[in-house]
Amino acid sequence: MRWTIVLHVLLMCVIVGSSDDSEAEILLDFKKSLSNVGALQDWDEDVSLCTGDKANWNGLLCAKDNFYGLRLESMGLSGIINFESLSKLPYLRTISFMNNNFNGPFPANINKLSSLRAIYLSNNNFSGEIPGDSFKDMNAMRRVYLGNNDFSGKIPNSLAGLSKLVELQVQDNKFVGRIPDFKQKDLIANFSNNKLEGPIPSVLSKESSSSFAGNNLCGKPMGNCPPSKKKSFPKVAIIVAAAGAIALAVTVITTLLLHRRNRRKNKASNFKKTSGKTENKVIQTKYNYDQRKEAGLPKHTTDNNTKAEHAGKLHFVKNDTERFELQDLLRASAEVLGSGSSGSSYKAILLSGPAVVVKRYKQMSNVGKADFYEHMRNLGSLSHPNLLPLVAFYYNKEEKLLINDFAENGSLASHLHSNLKPNQPGLDWPTRLRIIKGVGKGLDCLYKAFPNLPLPHGHLKSSNVLLDRTFEPLLADYGLIPVLNKEHAYQFMVAYKSPESAQNDHVLTRKTDVWCLGILVLEMLTGKFPANYLKQGKGRNADLASWVNSVVREEWTGEVFDNNMKRSKNAEGEMLKLLKIGMFCCEWDVDRRWDLNEALAKINELKERNGDDDQSSYASEGDAYSSRGMTDDEFTFSVNG
Repeated sequence: MRWTIVLHVLLMCVIVGSSDDSEAEILLDFKKSLSNVGALQDWDEDVSLCTGDKANWNGLLCAKDNFYGLRLESMGLSGIINFESLSKLPYLRTISFMNNNFNGPFPANINKLSSLRAIYLSNNNFSGEIPGDSFKDMNAMRRVYLGNNDFSGKIPNSLAGLSKLVELQVQDNKFVGRIPDFKQKDLIANFSNNKLEGPIPSVLSKESSSSFAGNNLCGKPMGNCPPSKKKSFPKVAIIVAAAGAIALAVTVITTLLLHRRNRRKNKASNFKKTSGKTENKVIQTKYNYDQRKEAGLPKHTTDNNTKAEHAGKLHFVKNDTERFELQDLLRASAEVLGSGSSGSSYKAILLSGPAVVVKRYKQMSNVGKADFYEHMRNLGSLSHPNLLPLVAFYYNKEEKLLINDFAENGSLASHLHSNLKPNQPGLDWPTRLRIIKGVGKGLDCLYKAFPNLPLPHGHLKSSNVLLDRTFEPLLADYGLIPVLNKEHAYQFMVAYKSPESAQNDHVLTRKTDVWCLGILVLEMLTGKFPANYLKQGKGRNADLASWVNSVVREEWTGEVFDNNMKRSKNAEGEMLKLLKIGMFCCEWDVDRRWDLNEALAKINELKERNGDDDQSSYASEGDAYSSRGMTDDEFTFSVNG
């Protein structure tokens, strides 16, 4: 009996071992169908997949020494998702490829993974129609995420046959036709921003209206559906009715134009009578109406019957700030700060004393109210010394206002590129080093707070790095890509596009943020304005990194560093290290480009002065730079080849 038990245990070990080897072989075969697989370089058949609940292969999910899922998110992956290969893994329960660069049609043979419980394909570039039977017989499926792609055609009817389905995300695609007749009572779904039409299935009537926005749908929770039967009228009657409608429209428009002209005359007359008598009724602003109009603000008014332009409510997300109303902003002294691709911003000095910055966004019209509120609350919950806190927001269907604290020392861009006054010192090396370290800490906080966002910042540039009274950096304009209109986000929100995103506007990966960090590092060290070197998508000599590379190769470092940056010889070694870090963040080859953690680790090792161990962090373990084709002696960069 005892030998039987021992033999049984030995057989189980053999079975488990062979199964693990088999899973490893299947996964390595699956990997061959993928491209840009630098994040999967630790997949090694000589290493066990799991140790307890810990995965030894990047992107695997494990429990009690068993592999059960793939989480290959935000890795810059592309190529083909070979479900045929994955179907050989009998214990695979969940797979996620969100926030990558997959394109082309919906992957075939997904229904061969009959035991799959969840699939996440959101935030890629898949396109075309999904076959109606794609999810047939996947009776264990509970969650399907297809949002933020370019799918077209009808939503597969086979999804409605998944009895255990509890969550479905298909928003921000081009699906057409009617929503399938779902029967799952506990289903949570998002169909927003497609081209769907017709009635909403009754089982979904308790969903938020934002889940159906951006379509032509009717029924609860949207508006009532029109009567299904329509009377047919003779053609003559239709023509007569149309002619009558046109005549009525002409009459109404003429009346409105005459009424508007009379109102303007009356206003001009009243202004002459009352000019000079109302100066003490309200505190006047320093800036005229034209400036307010440029910033997107309504002009001041003393009318008690305030119209729709004053309607609405500010929603505060920062608890330790003084409350004020939208009316207080409208009455405040307003200074236009700038106008960019995302919107206009201005500084408002409230009557109670504090100054705030208000930014107006018009490119958020596609986001639903519930989603917008939720994301703003998430942003408002962030608390970090290097993030500009969100104070409050204002929601309107057509435009949104975000209110932040005011940073006393303006933006990093203004200190790097504005003409300095006589005897005004530029930012010295210790200050610049402190700023870039603070920027890194802020980015690290965003990456941990939003692990599923492809670009946790998404708009990193020197004008979005603000400085407080102690010159501590504050990241601004972060985390907004999820609430921006999709096309606007792809086109404008990445300040300095990485090569892969410049060639394909829909390619957004976490290494795009790293590219922007590298450009920011080089901008701080050189004092050069990156936009002067930016020719998106026009070859490899089209960015600040390429200019730095060419100067270093031809003239060493003498012409690279900013003349306004006070520096001494005992700091040049550290400055040179930071220059190298910037170049590795601006590597053209995405697989060779550092990830954020690697870049931040090197930045945090930098000192204000050269130390005795000046070369230690770069010379150890065979030299981290040399392993990537670079040596300290040559100091050549692979950015152009």
